[in-house]
Order: sequence, then structure tokens, then C-alpha cells
Amino acid sequence: MGEGKRNVVAGLIVLAGFMAFGFLLIYLRDFAPDKAEWVASYGVGKHFESRLAHAHGNLFALLNIVYGVLLTRLELPERRARAISWLAVAGLLMPIGILAEVTFGAPPVFVLLGGVAMLAATLWLGVAALGVTTTPRAPRA
Repeated sequence: MGEGKRNVVAGLIVLAGFMAFGFLLIYLRDFAPDKAEWVASYGVGKHFESRLAHAHGNLFALLNIVYGVLLTRLELPERRARAISWLAVAGLLMPIGILAEVTFGAPPVFVLLGGVAMLAATLWLGVAALGVTTTPRAPRA
């Protein structure tokens, strides 16, 4: 899969997943039998962590889509583009890791790895784009 395309595909799939998770959060807040308890814990514990996962999942998915489009359009060396692409995809470990912590009690290592990977992808893509002197190419068919 080409550099950029994997980010768009992963971003769209993860975005759909965290959008669906948003519907679950709405159900828990408004319709679940213990909704009063859920609402009472709005700013702490599993409720807070779940909202954190939802927000970061959607944000990181959208970042992957944007980075994917940029990687298909910027004239970057293939190895650099591939590394940035994989770092951005690895960044999705952050929101998935938050959700794994809430659901399965997983350790926060995935959250940290994902956060660092997305930060590295963002910085590297920014520096790489700064160095691009040619006109961006047209999208590939």
C-alpha cells in the first residue's frame, strides 16, 4: 500500500470505529439503566477516560487522513514518507490504548507509544514539508 494511502484507509476505519463508540457513550449517558450513575461520574474514572479515548481517536484518525493526503502530494523521499506514514498509523495506539486501559485494564504503554509516535510523525512531516521546494504533484489515480 502506498505512502499516504494506508493513513487514509486506517484513518477512515478508526474514525468510523470511534464515531460508533460515540453512540455507545450517548447510550450510556441517556438510555442505559444506570445512566444516573454514569452521569454522576462525568469528570472522573472510566467515564472521563472513555471520553478521552473518543476525542483522541477521532482526532488522530483525522490527522492520519490529512497526513495521508499530504504524503501523496508532497515530493518526499520514499523512505522518509514511509517512516512518517507508519509513525502516524502507530499514533493510533494512543486512543486505542486508552480504550484498552478502560476496558481491559491494559498498561498505559500503548498510550505513551502512540502519543510519541504521533508527535514524531507531526514534527517530521512538518520539517519535511518545509524542505519541499517543488510544486506538489497531482493526486495519483
